[in-house]
Amino acid sequence: MWPPCRSPRTQSPTPARTFTQRFSATRRGARLARLLAAHQLTEWGHPHCTEAHDTIVLVVAELAANAVLHGRVPGRGFALSLSHDDGRRVIRVEVTDTHPAQPTRRTSGTDENGGRGLLLVDALAADWGVRDRLGPGKTVWAECGTVPRT
Repeated sequence: MWPPCRSPRTQSPTPARTFTQRFSATRRGARLARLLAAHQLTEWGHPHCTEAHDTIVLVVAELAANAVLHGRVPGRGFALSLSHDDGRRVIRVEVTDTHPAQPTRRTSGTDENGGRGLLLVDALAADWGVRDRLGPGKTVWAECGTVPRT
């Protein structure tokens, strides 16, 4: 019989629990990183307007903005990775750029427009840090819980 019968699906119904994408080191790239992270979180069962979704999207936005503003190397982009750990109930956000400078938390004056990104990440994430990567640059990571804080 033509076409040949298809065999039943053997693929697991569980969706992949990682997301990785490269972006241009531009404001548009940072915006796209935030939007795709929001979409991925919804796919993983963390819909818009939930604490986990909104917290993680804000962390992605801040880390992507930092990669564009402070980690930009001409001709090089940045990468965003999200990984969902059901056992620990956390989502790990990693933003990798090729600039060697390490991020620093600084206190901004009340009249300054910027400089509070890592303060927000520190307040929202369960844990965060910086690690070297193979080649030039670094990866800034943050882990955020997927259950509401009490």
